[in-house]
Amino acid sequence: MPATPPTATYRVQVRPGFDLDATAAIVDYLDDLGVSHLYSAPLLTATPGSQHGYDVVDHRAVNPELGGEAARHRLLAALRDKQLGLVVDIVPNHAGVAVPAANPAWWDVLRRGRDSAYADWFDIDWDRGRLLLPVLGDDPAALDDLKVVDGELRYHEHRFPIADGTGDGSAREVHDRQHYELVSWRRGDAELTYRRFFAIAGLAGLRVEDPAVFAATHELILRWAAAGEVDGIRVDHPDGLRDPVGYLARLREAAPDAWLVVEKILEYGEELPDWPVDGTTGYDALAMVGGLFIDIDAEGDFTALDNRLTGQHTSWEDLTHTTKLAAATQLLAAELTRLAALAPEVPTEQARAALAEIAAAFDVYRGYPPYGARHLAAARSEAGRRRPDLAAALDAVTRRLRNPNDELGMRFPQLTGAVMAKGVEDTAFYRWTRFVALNEVGDSPTRFGVPPAEFHRFATAQQVRWPASMTTVSTHDTKRSEDVRARLAVLSEIPGRWAEQVKAWMEYAPLPDPAFAHLLWQTAVGAWPIERERLHAYVEKAAREAGASTSWADPDPAFEQAVHTLVDQMYDDPSLHDELTELAAAITPAGWCNSLGQKLIQLTMPGVPDTYQGTELWDNSLVDPDNRRPVDFDVRRELLARIDGGWRPPVDTDGAAKLLVVSRTLRLRRAHPELFTTYRPVPAHGRVGRHVVAFDRGGAIAVATRLPLGLARAGGWCDTALSLPVHEMKDLFTGRVYSGGETPLDDLLADYPVALLAPSTASVEAA
Repeated sequence: MPATPPTATYRVQVRPGFDLDATAAIVDYLDDLGVSHLYSAPLLTATPGSQHGYDVVDHRAVNPELGGEAARHRLLAALRDKQLGLVVDIVPNHAGVAVPAANPAWWDVLRRGRDSAYADWFDIDWDRGRLLLPVLGDDPAALDDLKVVDGELRYHEHRFPIADGTGDGSAREVHDRQHYELVSWRRGDAELTYRRFFAIAGLAGLRVEDPAVFAATHELILRWAAAGEVDGIRVDHPDGLRDPVGYLARLREAAPDAWLVVEKILEYGEELPDWPVDGTTGYDALAMVGGLFIDIDAEGDFTALDNRLTGQHTSWEDLTHTTKLAAATQLLAAELTRLAALAPEVPTEQARAALAEIAAAFDVYRGYPPYGARHLAAARSEAGRRRPDLAAALDAVTRRLRNPNDELGMRFPQLTGAVMAKGVEDTAFYRWTRFVALNEVGDSPTRFGVPPAEFHRFATAQQVRWPASMTTVSTHDTKRSEDVRARLAVLSEIPGRWAEQVKAWMEYAPLPDPAFAHLLWQTAVGAWPIERERLHAYVEKAAREAGASTSWADPDPAFEQAVHTLVDQMYDDPSLHDELTELAAAITPAGWCNSLGQKLIQLTMPGVPDTYQGTELWDNSLVDPDNRRPVDFDVRRELLARIDGGWRPPVDTDGAAKLLVVSRTLRLRRAHPELFTTYRPVPAHGRVGRHVVAFDRGGAIAVATRLPLGLARAGGWCDTALSLPVHEMKDLFTGRVYSGGETPLDDLLADYPVALLAPSTASVEAA
């Protein structure tokens, strides 16, 4: 762990349109908010026009579309002026190759093939022949559109290099002499000869396990770290690497003082291995925090509702096996073929089938020796149960997979992570729609809520093992923002009303895919009011990701039109619009209560809390790219200035109450880190104690309301109280001072559903 990890980060989606200078312009606001570090999206040169930066094309320079090196220095100057640090996002697993001319290394590989100085940079199977590039239209005559222009091969807007001495003759003849072959985009999933990021042909896998490739692709970032210009590094998708453990050891050695977190997605019950890092990027915390606000008792009601709506009982295990097997054998067929070729002792089709079944049965993203042995054993057992006819092939490949030094054993984990991501995150999460607030990375749709005792056990363990791990409740990868999920959690308190309402809507305006209809209605209620064009964009992406009634590869115009028609009905049909608006309005106040509670818990629990851009106010964003929309920082500055001037906003005003909670909590953590060094649950005494979550971090005490509708039905806090330390404590949200001992919750939480108590002697600027 670094000597001084951040006290809190703020994630900014630096991109063309909000570049490094625009980011520098909000540093004063971030300082006022209370963070210690700016946490930036990737900064290296990316594919032209990239809105996310995860498609790096040149590791030697800052993206000129972000302002380049000069703008980076201006940002550093602004940060130093406010004594803030910088955390950067890096992308070791893959590089952007969708625009070959933008990536000098890839361009050289296309031009020179195996003789390129960069041939070893990319994870290419050269033994399978020419490098296949899936860019052609789905037309046997597509190659007729090739042209030779200015010494390059051109296919519409696509440009490709021509190897020396091969440029004579027709465009087709020139093409046939190259080290690459242009093929239909439909052949990509099955036949590509290079490893991709998931199933995205425009993102080619890098071989950072090679020390020379590591050095070349990390030189600039590590130079910044050595110069003290970077304080932390966020590692994107380590599961895709051939040797994540070795990679992280090399990175830690090269940047020993950096705060280092990894985007490692842990399944329920899985623990982060003892890697030389400070923790994860917080999806594990997201699942725990959000689950606190879901009524566990409603699980049976939602299961029964889902069965009635869909007309069938679908188990999560069977669904995910189906979607993961499809991902392995279809979307990732090229990677599967490469693995099967590494097991020549098994007939090819049996090897493919056995590897696909084991990958589909793998219960985590990937195993890590020696931790992965039990996951492999469980997957082999489950695969054998489903396919007893493959017993011999399963045994043969499993023997190979147990050996971490075997080439097959090294590469197979790269497949299981991709299968999990594509089969579960990007497919099953859109098909299994019993209660979509649970359908998030790091969470499990089958784990219906988190009891406070389980959360306390998790937080206690985090304080011991990973006290500097990141915590979050919203990221650029969440399917729904924290506030949408917080509002959806309210439905778990009114399962009967929700069942009655959604059944009526689905009868009035039916879709041929009832599972997707249930997702759509939950999403609309969770985000309402939402601009029509945003909901249209969301449902098209969601329906295609589900892949049940339409898909990206083969869109079904009739189904998609039916979905868009339903969305329009929500706005244009008076009865539907009024009922939707009425229900959303009815659950919104309790949703706000949940939002404030989960935000306070995330910001105060063990770990380094991150605030995703804009979410310090109410933010009803949906899946990317909706959650990358521009943020109005002027509005946030003005509201924060009013709060600092003494205004105590009511909960229902523009999200200002959330800004109050965020700013006061972050300022306390920054000014008094000594108050956040331990973890102890604070029990409530009284009839409705289950409705409060409270803990002491070593001087700072967080108190949050849970299940607010149930609390109201019980008649409020009544006799319920917390035992506070016997010295004066000040609530940073209201300014009230409490003398300790048994403190009634109806007094402590009279103004807000949350409280943050600190010793009255603790001084926090403007708090």
